Amino acid sequence: MSFIAEFSIPADDFALRTALDAAPDMRVEVERLATHSREWVMPFLWASGGDLDRFEAAMADDETVSEVATLDRLDGTALYMIEWSEPVERQVDAMIDEHAIVQEAVADDEWFLKLRFADEDRLSGFYDELESDFELHRKYRTTGPKEGEFGLTPEQRETLVLASELGYFSVPREATVEDIADRLGISTNSVSQRLRRGHDALVRNTLLVNG
Repeated sequence: MSFIAEFSIPADDFALRTALDAAPDMRVEVERLATHSREWVMPFLWASGGDLDRFEAAMADDETVSEVATLDRLDGTALYMIEWSEPVERQVDAMIDEHAIVQEAVADDEWFLKLRFADEDRLSGFYDELESDFELHRKYRTTGPKEGEFGLTPEQRETLVLASELGYFSVPREATVEDIADRLGISTNSVSQRLRRGHDALVRNTLLVNG
């Protein structure tokens, strides 16, 4: 039975470090493909939420990008076709060698990856090959318990629930990101990422389910 692994990697250790630094509000998402060719694992990238001009200019100087072409751009969202540089392709090779399927790959100042492996041995082999430092959030069998209500990770659910309890969503607001970070013992940046990704998961798995 197959396994799913969800983990995060700092952009400094994976891809688009310079471009994401130049446009700090940018969110990027890889168009999903199932393939066993390094050139076609992560070739298409959606970007939105930040300054696209600054992002595109920075990609030209980003050492993780070999070539980039803008395929579409409309209403603050752009689709790019990217040829990655050798350091990124070596990371991609680790996925290919273990026959991983990229189910989700998104980034702001760090990458969140969700990969499917045929079995736990393949998953372990990937960990051994991966060159970057990473934080494993969870791994599970696809035939086991549900992935999580509404697509939330345990960390996202914990942060959203605490934010609600503290009054972060109240009008007027009764708590700040700093308050949540203090309670969880994590950085304000991590809290912001969990809130953004949690909101995105809730929208995609509730409002857009039948879209």
